[in-house]
Amino acid sequence: MAAVTRPSNSPNLRAVADPANSSNLRWVVCFLLFLATTINYMDRSVFSLIEPVLHGVSFMGWNPAADKFHQPTFDNNFGNVVIFFQIAYGVGLLISGRVVDRLGTKAGYALAIAVWGLASMSHSLVTSVVGFYIARVCLGLGEAGNFPAAIKATSEWFPSEERGLATGLFNSGANFSALIAPLLVSAVTIHFGWRYAFVATGSMGVGWLVLWLLFPYARLRPSQDTLTQQYVALPAEKQSFLSILLTRRAWAFALGKGLTDGVWWFYLFYLPQFLNRNYGLELRAQYWFLVTVYLFSSVGSIFGGALSGILMKRGLSINAGRKIAMLSMAICVIPIIFVPHVGSLFANNPWPATALFALAAAAHQGWSANLFSTTGDMFPSSAVSTVVGFGGAMGALGGAVFTAVVKKNLSLHPALIFTLAGSVYLLALLIMHLLVPRMGRPREAVE
Repeated sequence: MAAVTRPSNSPNLRAVADPANSSNLRWVVCFLLFLATTINYMDRSVFSLIEPVLHGVSFMGWNPAADKFHQPTFDNNFGNVVIFFQIAYGVGLLISGRVVDRLGTKAGYALAIAVWGLASMSHSLVTSVVGFYIARVCLGLGEAGNFPAAIKATSEWFPSEERGLATGLFNSGANFSALIAPLLVSAVTIHFGWRYAFVATGSMGVGWLVLWLLFPYARLRPSQDTLTQQYVALPAEKQSFLSILLTRRAWAFALGKGLTDGVWWFYLFYLPQFLNRNYGLELRAQYWFLVTVYLFSSVGSIFGGALSGILMKRGLSINAGRKIAMLSMAICVIPIIFVPHVGSLFANNPWPATALFALAAAAHQGWSANLFSTTGDMFPSSAVSTVVGFGGAMGALGGAVFTAVVKKNLSLHPALIFTLAGSVYLLALLIMHLLVPRMGRPREAVE
């Protein structure tokens, strides 16, 4: 096997030789990814936003004779619906990552959003808990295509030192959705009922699908990958599904996702419930608290993603830039462990707890932007979606496990939940470093 020349870490080795890469066209692609991610998170967040309304839906099992902290039937049903989505999302990621690599970014993304848009609207037909299970499974399978396709697109259009920023920008759509979804869901639910909230968000995917199909992605994309991508290319005979997933690099990414994604699921699905049960806030009254958390998340996503690129441009290697940025984000998550104590000190004031949620959510998004970017540092674009799908599946599995712990312990043992949420990032980074001491270097012929 011929040796691969090792690239310099010089900032001069930055871009693709293709002139399209130096144009603003790559930012148009980033904007489309941002819109898709916004719609993706709006569709999945509707269920958590209408949680107080579901207290009046008989098949969900709310007991009006009991207090809000002792609702085992409802809590079990609600938690199981969340878990069904997470498991389907994980299974979908294992499939969708490979499908996107095979079909290509444009076709794979179009298929994914068509499936999840229809699945989102199907929630409006549900008449039982089992119906929610089926709708959430379909939604999870479709939504699983978003991140494999989006990360693949950034690896095809952006060089290494811009990839973290691009990922942070489109990933901030997860937070931007929180600015729109509560207002939209609240207005639609009040005027038309909770079923139409799912129709309202699901139909937005159709509009994005039209834009995506009209955009000449394949014709305009750079004719060759970034320099980083060229140097990490896997040997042709090692690009099978199993050989990619059996590498230490794939497991480093997957375990990073598996340990930390559950915390983000916790914020996404349980923050409205936390505000309702601990501070008595209904859906409309929660708005500014949710907006605060997700506005900070957007800042964290963009700043955290840009931080690694800033460090690289100052002379640090890809390895040092990524890991220092991730370490910074992991440290910023730690104060979330004080939420139960702040709640007891400020029983009638949600803002101190909201501030801690906001800091932790911002740090998670900065962490996530860099974690996603490591796939492009370690694998060629032809394998990126497969690796992202594998890691996302592990993240969904970790999310399901964490949700199972949350639904049993959040009301009775909140300190346990928040201690876990604040500590897993440092553990994940340690494991990643042990598995891949140096990333961003040429791939060895044999792992």
